[in-house]
Amino acid sequence: MVPPVTFRSSWLLTGALVLLPLGSQAQTAASLHAVLAQIYDEMIPLCSQLTGVARGLGSFAALFYIAVRVWRHLAAAEPVDLFPLLRPFALGFCIVAYPSVLALINGLLKPVTTVTEGMVTRSNQAIETLLERKQKALEQTDTWQMYVGLSGEGDRDRWFEYTHEALGEGPLESLGHDVEFAMAKAAYRFRNSVKEWMSEILQLLFEAAALCINTIRTFTLIVLAILGPLVFGIAIFDGFQATLTAWLARYVQVYLWLPVANLFGSIIGKIQENLLKLDLQQIDSTGDTFFSPADSAYLIFLLMGILGYVAVPSVASYLVQSSGSQILQMRVTQYLSRTASGIQALLASSKTDRS
Repeated sequence: MVPPVTFRSSWLLTGALVLLPLGSQAQTAASLHAVLAQIYDEMIPLCSQLTGVARGLGSFAALFYIAVRVWRHLAAAEPVDLFPLLRPFALGFCIVAYPSVLALINGLLKPVTTVTEGMVTRSNQAIETLLERKQKALEQTDTWQMYVGLSGEGDRDRWFEYTHEALGEGPLESLGHDVEFAMAKAAYRFRNSVKEWMSEILQLLFEAAALCINTIRTFTLIVLAILGPLVFGIAIFDGFQATLTAWLARYVQVYLWLPVANLFGSIIGKIQENLLKLDLQQIDSTGDTFFSPADSAYLIFLLMGILGYVAVPSVASYLVQSSGSQILQMRVTQYLSRTASGIQALLASSKTDRS
């Protein structure tokens, strides 16, 4: 025989159904972040397939680079300056040892990610501790004891004493009060259930936003890493030196997306932690609460967190900027201005000769 479902069992079932998805979402998000890191490690060996092409391109570029400079010095009857000629050899060595170069870059940037992940972990642990304290304090409030209680079915006598004057009640009044108490319990349960469902949906979107940032970051890093040898080869040519600077700056910018996202999540967690502390103070003073994972304040901050993740790439771009293209543009502008000045001087001298 199937036992009847009491209000306590249904309330516990509802709580379990709400809390389990939130816990599973956090575990799933953490596992997916680990999968992305594994995908990056598995795709990096593909760089070796482009190393051969980059070697050929770099060899031709180095030959052209050295020949032009040596011919220029010989044509001007000047001694050959060997120091600028070391650049193609240095870039060629980076192409040959590209996996080690990439590992060095990642090794320098990895501590930033590790430190920010630790900040998020400590913030989450503090929030979990405060939530447990809040749940224990909430169980001592009159509202919870009236509509839930230890039995899960509420306490009608406590509700009657709290909401009505103790004047006694007849049979008809008792029936009416029973209906009123049942409706109050249903309203309390429905209100909390709707808020919990909204919290669950927004929590899912919050985790999805963080996962999207990390996914785009991982895919972009893989593409930049695989095409890195070609960038080193192209950077040997004159006029393309800024390519290497732009590639390195872009790689560092994209790599910093995850640390910036971790910092943003840590800030949101600290805000939630402070709100929970205020909530505990209000429970102790008034016996009621105005903030919980299902209340509007938390939902608003989750929305802010979702919208804030969109700004992560922009914030990361503020940290590292490449000036290679600006230098190239400045040199081109200077060259054009000098050419224009020379033409003007030539025209002026020709007019003087004619006169």
